[in-house]
Amino acid sequence: MTVKAIVTYPAEILEQVCEPVKTFDKKLAKLLTDMYETMIEFDGVGLAAPQIGVNKQIAIVDIDDESGTIELINPEILETSGEQNGIEGCLSFPGLYGEVLRPYYVKIKAYDRKGKPFIMEAEDYLARAIQHEIDHLHGILFTSKVSKYLDEEELEEVEQND
Repeated sequence: MTVKAIVTYPAEILEQVCEPVKTFDKKLAKLLTDMYETMIEFDGVGLAAPQIGVNKQIAIVDIDDESGTIELINPEILETSGEQNGIEGCLSFPGLYGEVLRPYYVKIKAYDRKGKPFIMEAEDYLARAIQHEIDHLHGILFTSKVSKYLDEEELEEVEQND
């Protein structure tokens, strides 16, 4: 297990469309484990492969709830509905936070580390985290969707009210 360095903006890889994963092997399993360790080390709730310099459609999400760690390989959004406005940050933009409008519900198809396809539905914060990570795999950064940036004081107020 290796904690990787986080790639920060304006690194070019963050705005590139990632390549699909074609080989499901031990190397992929190690990468997923390293991504999990890296996400935990940097106190994130999700991490996409380009954030550690890997141009592949791989992301993990763990919002610390009963869903556990979700590994998403070649994920695609099948359906969305509703809307939610919430605060997002990103490990590739340290200290930057903003309000982002996203669908409240998402249904996705992805593959697990063994190459087995699965379909998953998520709502609320989990749906937000999944969509944020899938955006990374298409070179879309949360900063392109921010309606309002928050300074430290505003962020602390929001955290106290949660």
